[in-house]
Amino acid sequence: MAPLPLDLLTGAMRQAARTAILPRFRRLAPGDIAEKSGFADLVTLADTEAEALVTATLARDWPEAVVMGEEGTSADPALRDAMARAALAVILDPVDGTWNFARGLGVFGMLAAVVRQGQVAAGVLYDPLGDDWIAVSAGGPAVMCDGQGAQRVLRTSAEADPARMTGFFPAALFPAAQQRAGLLAGMGFGRVTTLRCSCHEYRLMAQGLSEFVLSGPEPHPWDHAAGALAVTQAGGVARFLDGAPYDLARREGVLLTAASEAVWQQVAAAYSCLLE
Repeated sequence: MAPLPLDLLTGAMRQAARTAILPRFRRLAPGDIAEKSGFADLVTLADTEAEALVTATLARDWPEAVVMGEEGTSADPALRDAMARAALAVILDPVDGTWNFARGLGVFGMLAAVVRQGQVAAGVLYDPLGDDWIAVSAGGPAVMCDGQGAQRVLRTSAEADPARMTGFFPAALFPAAQQRAGLLAGMGFGRVTTLRCSCHEYRLMAQGLSEFVLSGPEPHPWDHAAGALAVTQAGGVARFLDGAPYDLARREGVLLTAASEAVWQQVAAAYSCLLE
């Protein structure tokens, strides 16, 4: 099986960031921002243009891969089903953390997962502001890279004391009763918050700087596929709270990604309320 051209994918993402994303950061006009499902679910001109640029680059230089972006899938929900059937696909989130981006907060990123026959084979988690990224392949390490050529292999946290653990729980994505239960469950850990950006939450985990990430009840693959792979290849665990392995085709369920099996068990017990 031919190696995956992650350098090509990363290059396409970096170019799209330079062309479509960074020039609009803190410079968006009101007409450049629109709501999708609600006031907190936004899309900007940077999202759509960056997705189009990455798609065009890969269509030219890696035509075997079908690009399935978050914004294209929002416009054509049938693409979501095709993600799990495609022989080779790139699942792209052109601006992850759009709410932050639209408000001028520097906590946003780009996510891309390479999928072969429904299985996540590789991923890139890119920070446009820092111009650095995590590159990961199934069976290989998760590696932090930067634009100057530096690289380092990542390992997840070895923290074992819940009072010192940091986790991420997107309470606002859950119904009210589960919001309350989840917030109470988080009081058993050192700090539980949300960055409103899966890219940076997973980057922190893969670097050993936090211990767990919980998804919302609808685990979109463009938010979690690349990050879950990065964490597992750095030594962590990614399973749904009901114990099922991560499956990018799954539409419902709470994905728990943890720094170790021991942490997964502790956090799963605390947040079992989300299964009710």
